[in-house]
Amino acid sequence: MYDKRTPLALAIALAFGSTFCAASGAYAQASQGAGERHGGDPDSIPTVLVSASALGVLSDDMITPATTLSGDELVRVRESTLGETLGRLPGITSSHFGAGASRPVIRGMDGPRVKILADGAEVQDASTISPDHAVAFEPLLAERIEVLRGPSALAYGGGAVGGVVNIIDRKIPTALPSKAVEGSAELRASSAAREKAGAFEMTAAAGSVAFHAEGAKRDAGDYRVGKDWAESRRVNGSFKESETGTVGVSWIGERGYLGAAYTKERTEYGIPGHAHEFEGCHPHGDHLHCGEHEEEEEGGHDHGHEEEGAVPYVKLDSDRWDVRGEYRDPLAGFSKVRVRASYTDYRHAEIEGTEVATTFTSKAHDARLELEHKPVAGWRGVVGLQTTRRDFAALGEEAYVPATLTKKHAAFVTEEYRLDAWRFEAALRHEWQDIEVEGTRERDRDARGTSLALGAVWKFAPQYSLRAAISRSHRLPGAEELYADGIHLATSTWEIGNENLTKETSNNVDITLRKFAGPTTFSLSAFHNRIDNYIYARTLDNHEGFQLVEYAQQDATFTGIEGELRQELSASLQATLFGDYVRARLRDGGGNIPRIPAGRLGARLDGEWQGWHGMVEAYRVATQDDTATYEGRTSGYNMLNLGTHYNVRIAGLPAQLYARLNNVTDELAYSHTSFIKAAAPLPGRNLTAGLRVSF
Repeated sequence: MYDKRTPLALAIALAFGSTFCAASGAYAQASQGAGERHGGDPDSIPTVLVSASALGVLSDDMITPATTLSGDELVRVRESTLGETLGRLPGITSSHFGAGASRPVIRGMDGPRVKILADGAEVQDASTISPDHAVAFEPLLAERIEVLRGPSALAYGGGAVGGVVNIIDRKIPTALPSKAVEGSAELRASSAAREKAGAFEMTAAAGSVAFHAEGAKRDAGDYRVGKDWAESRRVNGSFKESETGTVGVSWIGERGYLGAAYTKERTEYGIPGHAHEFEGCHPHGDHLHCGEHEEEEEGGHDHGHEEEGAVPYVKLDSDRWDVRGEYRDPLAGFSKVRVRASYTDYRHAEIEGTEVATTFTSKAHDARLELEHKPVAGWRGVVGLQTTRRDFAALGEEAYVPATLTKKHAAFVTEEYRLDAWRFEAALRHEWQDIEVEGTRERDRDARGTSLALGAVWKFAPQYSLRAAISRSHRLPGAEELYADGIHLATSTWEIGNENLTKETSNNVDITLRKFAGPTTFSLSAFHNRIDNYIYARTLDNHEGFQLVEYAQQDATFTGIEGELRQELSASLQATLFGDYVRARLRDGGGNIPRIPAGRLGARLDGEWQGWHGMVEAYRVATQDDTATYEGRTSGYNMLNLGTHYNVRIAGLPAQLYARLNNVTDELAYSHTSFIKAAAPLPGRNLTAGLRVSF
């Protein structure tokens, strides 16, 4: 559809299309907006309250792009991981590590630069440590997923340079059910991995107390890839099995609520591409030495317990307790107080054959207090405090990160001011971080950083707005970046930390032009992020794909565009053009940053007929050859997807039957953002069908 070597193609296509379509529909009646809608879904809400916004701002008034998935649309697009669920939204891709682990990549950034929240509280797991570690959350149990990009994420940490993903769940009721018992149940299956999955949730009340229970179970085998893959038809070790259950209780009054919940998750998934032929590699200075060695070398690791052809797998266990509350008019001059707190006991074992090779544990708590004040001289705002403590340890053959105790504390304030067609927002956050390393006090680190964001939304004409934001934020280096030292076979790397790392400083400019109502709607965003002392894994040497990497710092820039344009062709037919592109490089001739997603450009057609909804979507992912040292190019590919759903009543209950067929042409495709792209291509043709009933 477009050539990656002409990155202006996306901007020209979206801008020209926006101008043309806006002119053709200038005198039409206002209808649903699509700036925060994916797929032109008429069931989705055109403008919603963004919970992850500190001020609870409507999506139309956010200073930077905010995307919301909810309702029928979320049911249809959900995948087995959070990254794959969000991976087709403009500006978002997935890290893709087989079927078990996948985090969102926002504007080319992932890991600790993308913060994942459960209704405002951090999801405490080990997924920021390595891409083969799963996010400890089941997408089937999400009620709504919000994505905030750029400066809007400042309230949740200066390090969230890429953005914030906030998962809204039902585990703690915030309102009494309208019936004695209400809830939903869902069953689904898919063909590529022979997956079977189901979920339920229900809420009941007794007086002012509401009770909630929910659960999900998933069983999937190795998934099938596109045609003509030389290795096999399926990715060995790409299976996933999971069980999640939650019970919650909440007291609900006229002015607020206070509740608690307990969640248990157990997941097992394979680690494709985990190869032990490199276990004898070790660094000599800035070079790798990978000499010949015996299978059971004296003094080395013994992997004789592995079965022939067996793939290591992860056994994940997570116990999480949440407390949430909100109270209106708590004090004179204040309109609301909000509290979020969680404690997570997380552990996962990487098992080879029948023995545990490496175990990761994390005991962490996160607490957040927000106080919203009433307008003072026209300014309305939120002041808050946050504290996080994580006790992390890794034991075993690949314990390449030492045991650490990380403490973070933050104070923040966000204020808004409205004047006629303008809305102004300012945010300030200061963070303190202390890292203690087990076994020595000499390497302990403490640091602090201050982040600031300013932005405005100008509704300069009916149905149009221009929003702009600038921010300066600090990200403090994590324990793995400071202290890693050892082999990591899942990513085929030997990682070396750098205790001399200092904080990153990100200077970001974000501009968005929107038409948010009428038969034609569009959103076109451009951003430029200049990061001083950018921390990245620099490859020093490579041996047959096994890399020696050292965490280093250098100034970098991320520049990109993303957009979506929607045109109502008739009362029942809508067309959408969408795309994104990001260019990331190290400054001063340092080359390209690794694993940056390739540009995309696509089109989608949505139709409605009585109770039916149908969708056909086609997009092109470009070839990525803006590669880093020792990084290979990734060929582009075309993707064709079909989808449908039907709203019906079963035994008097509202229900939704849905089906989607992804990768209709069964194309062999690779994700450039993946560490194991050659060992785990993207899934081939896959039919997913399901039934969801509400009661």
